[in-house]
Amino acid sequence: MMQTRADGRQAMAEGRRLRLVQLLSLLFTSGTLVCCVLPAALVLLGAGSVMASLISAVPGLVLISANKPLVFGLAGLGLLVGGFALWRQATYGSCPVDPDRRRACLKLQRQARVLFSVSLLGYAVALVVTFILPLFI
Repeated sequence: MMQTRADGRQAMAEGRRLRLVQLLSLLFTSGTLVCCVLPAALVLLGAGSVMASLISAVPGLVLISANKPLVFGLAGLGLLVGGFALWRQATYGSCPVDPDRRRACLKLQRQARVLFSVSLLGYAVALVVTFILPLFI
């Protein structure tokens, strides 16, 4: 019985680490959205004055926008690490036998997959808006 509890705690700790990695991936991807998609969307919508106000309120946005390849590289690296952690958990991880802990473990894994999917979607949108769309405009 003690072995099962220890395994359960270890699985829950791995699930929490996985969720943390996924949240960091989402944070990195959010950086690409803020630096690149938000300004493009505001300008496309004709809200140039809002963009000017945003730049005066958050001057660091110009610095981030000037280093788009670095921002996208870091976000891509974060997504690779998150994807690897998610794959590793799905391949080698296991959930405890106890029904309550098993449900919690499966819920954490499901949330991690959703967060990773949202991160990938945000990264893809930012990539298209930043690097591909300007080729056609």
